[in-house]
Amino acid sequence: MLNENIKTVRKSKGLSQQELAVKLNVVRQTISKWESGLSVPDSDMLISISEALETPVSTLIGENVIAPEVDDLKAISAKLEVINLQLAQRKTTRKRILYWLLILLCGAIAVIFAILWVLESPYLGWDYSDSETSVLGTAVHSFEWLFVRTAPIILIGAITGIFLTRKKE
Repeated sequence: MLNENIKTVRKSKGLSQQELAVKLNVVRQTISKWESGLSVPDSDMLISISEALETPVSTLIGENVIAPEVDDLKAISAKLEVINLQLAQRKTTRKRILYWLLILLCGAIAVIFAILWVLESPYLGWDYSDSETSVLGTAVHSFEWLFVRTAPIILIGAITGIFLTRKKE
């Protein structure tokens, strides 16, 4: 049982007898003898084997370890494929959401520009001696000043983003 378990776990970890021997500081023939049942490692070496194979000692000396079958690998491959499809779908959804948000941003900028154009800055004719009108007029003027200077840059960025995130067919 021990000999079969060492061999099965070693192969499942993708190690050759030589690689395991190097990890354990023994010769390859020693590993071969253990796996063929001609000799048995002592308790200290058994602990070293379990550390090298990253497997509990109880597994090595316990019941037979079942090697992973081809069906298990197919199942894992199928699960990975499903996960990859889900990730691709999530990426596509995020790209589509970003695309529409950029379009909405462009539309909002155009609407605000149109409103400012139609209103022709009416706050310039307000009576600024009244404190409420003064504060409101300053706030509207600050918004308009900031918007007129930053909106073209944001608009160019949004249009560029739309072209970069559009669906290519």
